[in-house]
Amino acid sequence: MDRELTKAPNRFEPQLVPGSKEPTATSVRPERVDVAVIGAGQAGLAIGHFLGRQGRRFVILEAADAVGTAWRSRWDSLVLFTPRRFDALPGLEFPGDPDGYPTRDEVIAYLEQYQAAFDLPIAFNSAVRSLTTADDTFRIELDDRQVVADQVVVATGPFHQPRIPEVAAQLAPEVFQLHSAGYRRPGDVPGGRVLIVGGGNSGFQIAKELSASHAVELAVGSRQTPLPQRVLGRDLFWWLTKLGVLTKTVESRIGRRARDRDTLIGSSPRELKRRHGVTLRSRALRASGRTITFADGSEQEFDAVIWATGYRPDHSWIHIPVLHTESGPRHRRGVTDVPGLYFLGLSWQHTRGSALLGWVKDDAEFIATEIDAAAPAHAAAATTDRPQPVAPHAPPAAGTTERPNS
Repeated sequence: MDRELTKAPNRFEPQLVPGSKEPTATSVRPERVDVAVIGAGQAGLAIGHFLGRQGRRFVILEAADAVGTAWRSRWDSLVLFTPRRFDALPGLEFPGDPDGYPTRDEVIAYLEQYQAAFDLPIAFNSAVRSLTTADDTFRIELDDRQVVADQVVVATGPFHQPRIPEVAAQLAPEVFQLHSAGYRRPGDVPGGRVLIVGGGNSGFQIAKELSASHAVELAVGSRQTPLPQRVLGRDLFWWLTKLGVLTKTVESRIGRRARDRDTLIGSSPRELKRRHGVTLRSRALRASGRTITFADGSEQEFDAVIWATGYRPDHSWIHIPVLHTESGPRHRRGVTDVPGLYFLGLSWQHTRGSALLGWVKDDAEFIATEIDAAAPAHAAAATTDRPQPVAPHAPPAAGTTERPNS
């Protein structure tokens, strides 16, 4: 299907916040926007597309110097397990063979192309240090300035701080240790026997790659259901889409069962052992020196350990009462109890696809609709406090009809 590109406004003309002074050599006036989006990954870009279509004055705040930071931190040979036909953000097809599987570098290039195509207003090198509320607005503190917004979308994704088990501290200093977040290529791992801890997709994929040059063992704490990449000549995600599995919500019976279970796609313990010669181990329980003891009582010395043990959320910079202690924000499809505050790109935010490249657009469009509905109320509340900003030119109407990928 053909789609024409519609660029978002990228000049948001910050307004002076009431009560603040004009900028001097030692002060910078706060920037005032309708919506601030925190994070320029796939979720932030997707919501930016919809905000641009609404003609909102918005800014996307990104801590790094480029889009797609999470993808840039993955290993060099990473290949997605979703075909290109299912990897597009709203309004721009993913280039290449629709039935092929894109590499990490292709995804990064696509995100860069997406930002340029829609001229999204991204402020790079803008790490958010705190998010608070005051006077019915949100105050976002950066290192060198403050942004004031009527509404905020936290689009920092589900992967924040690497999760490393306590057993790591029991290993001798000479044992090379690395979280999968820091793994790039086999040449970075010292020779010898390598243990990969973690039986998810990352652990299996890294084990396959390292097995060509290292003696590799994989410790799996809990068994996962392996699914083939292709079924009856079709990609797995073609079937999942056709059968409506990816649109099952977190409240559904399938969603409740699946939300806390990772699924292996295109990998299996049998294939890993037979084709790649990887030794499978049970859960790693404790360590002493270079030796790791496993749940079945077996022991083995290792020269290197890679922890493919996932991530934990880090929203410590959000000083608004919307967070659970461990499980992240309280929300319903990204909408919190605090008016004007939203989350986007979380795992199982609404469906299995909420955190996936090609499906985040569904939640992004929903959140954009919520923002649009709330905007009149914010505008009315602000009328007596500040001059109303002049909205940038709205995107041209021609060619903006859009249908979701299928």
